[in-house]
Amino acid sequence: MKFLESLLNTLMLSLVELFYLVGLLIGVGFLLGVLERYSNKFLFKAFGPRGVLATAWIGTPIHELGHLLQCFIWGHRVTRVRFLQLKSPNGVLGYVEHQYNAGSIYHQIGNFFIGMGPIFSGIGALIFGMYLLVPESYQSFREYIVHYVTTDLQNSNDLMVMGNSVLTITKSLFTFKNLFNPLFWIFLVLAVCISSHIALSKADINGSAKGLLMIFFVLFIMNLVTGLVGIDTYTFIVGLTKYNAYVLAFSSIAFLFSLMTLLISYILYKLKSGW
Repeated sequence: MKFLESLLNTLMLSLVELFYLVGLLIGVGFLLGVLERYSNKFLFKAFGPRGVLATAWIGTPIHELGHLLQCFIWGHRVTRVRFLQLKSPNGVLGYVEHQYNAGSIYHQIGNFFIGMGPIFSGIGALIFGMYLLVPESYQSFREYIVHYVTTDLQNSNDLMVMGNSVLTITKSLFTFKNLFNPLFWIFLVLAVCISSHIALSKADINGSAKGLLMIFFVLFIMNLVTGLVGIDTYTFIVGLTKYNAYVLAFSSIAFLFSLMTLLISYILYKLKSGW
């Protein structure tokens, strides 16, 4: 009976640790997916397939680049890549096909990050675009990260980090000076295109789920072993996941522009349908 109770406790501990490690990232992906789905829905109603394709010219290649880079990091063999295909019979705008060793734990875990790759590449592209095109806004965001996230990491509140990040970016971007800066408008167009295709497809989610199961399995085995020798992994995992504050701060960029894309697509839909 004690063995079963210990096994159940280890199982629950592993689930909690899994949530701490990747739960927030999954939540960000889900939220961006909901925003993108409604944005594309309004664009499709307003302009048909052309509405979605208008943003795919840069959004889809960056989406697929995220998968590709993670394939390289996790040692998967890439067999075929299409960064953008506008005339696909099944509506797939791009894809990355890859193979891996099913007997490798490292490769199996990699499936999770390969599936989540577009979130990393999308956010990275938004930050890089800000750095190149609107450097003053980028500097304001960087200072916020350094002063209010890094220095106060232990006391960071998740919702406060997200809210303050969105507020900081909004205030630094939408200034009177930027309204007369052509580079700002270029960045805005690019940001809308990127955020319109940052979310995960069903295939991406299915691939990530395989890796998620392996991460859970590794945590479970680790907790079984450390439990026998009296090592507290929970405290270590919780301390390690202070990086979630950075996940929220950087994700706020994608969240902001996904909201903007939703608003723009809704307005265009209403204008097209005559309100």
